[in-house]
Amino acid sequence: MIPHKKALIVILAMVFISPIFGVILADMVGFHEPLDVAAEALGLSDLSESINWTPFFDYSVPGLPAEMGYIISGLIGIGLLLAIGLIIKRLMKK
Repeated sequence: MIPHKKALIVILAMVFISPIFGVILADMVGFHEPLDVAAEALGLSDLSESINWTPFFDYSVPGLPAEMGYIISGLIGIGLLLAIGLIIKRLMKK
């Protein structure tokens, strides 16, 4: 049996509904990140496209719909956090 099964189910459910809030509803209401709005108001240039250090720019995966990019990015993030947690747990046992 998987430890903390209920927590894992809740986390996965949140990952799969995240595109509703991050893509669909954000587009419907015209939401823009507050820092982007502030930078635009100050006349600052957007360097994020010229200095892009991640393959998942704006939680997107090239060639896939934005909703799938949110899900894949969420799964990768959860996987990384779980891996770090397991590594720390093993180090603490030693």
